Amino acid sequence: MQEEFEQPDVTQPEVTPYQLIGGDASIRKLVDRFYVLMDELPEAYTARKIHPADLTESGNKFFDFLSGWLGGPQRFVEKYGHPMLRRRHMPYAIGPEERDQWLMCMKQALEETVEDVNLRDFLYAQFVQIGESMRNRGDNIQGCCH
Repeated sequence: MQEEFEQPDVTQPEVTPYQLIGGDASIRKLVDRFYVLMDELPEAYTARKIHPADLTESGNKFFDFLSGWLGGPQRFVEKYGHPMLRRRHMPYAIGPEERDQWLMCMKQALEETVEDVNLRDFLYAQFVQIGESMRNRGDNIQGCCH
């Protein structure tokens, strides 16, 4: 006996994480909180010191990236081209400590700015993957030729 599956309603557009999070205003709130935490938490010092003294441009680029990454306007691509995250981060020494501090700030920022627990957990899992892919120092580096 073959199981019957309900056909998806293709007339309804897929809801993107960009829409679920609340669009630009919510992404800006997340980014701003993330950089405040990175700037203020002593336990984020190692990750913070690889950023410029003024975090304004970093925040704007991260906002642009997240907008497109979450399914919204492709601002980063329009301004800077393909994100090529790993290549753009190669000049910076990113090991387990920097990754973990970055993720600590992101987890707290998500907890403070994203009310939907399922969305928050989903996004954090994605950020863990991104954080690990940025790592270019330490043991068992994925996708690197060292």
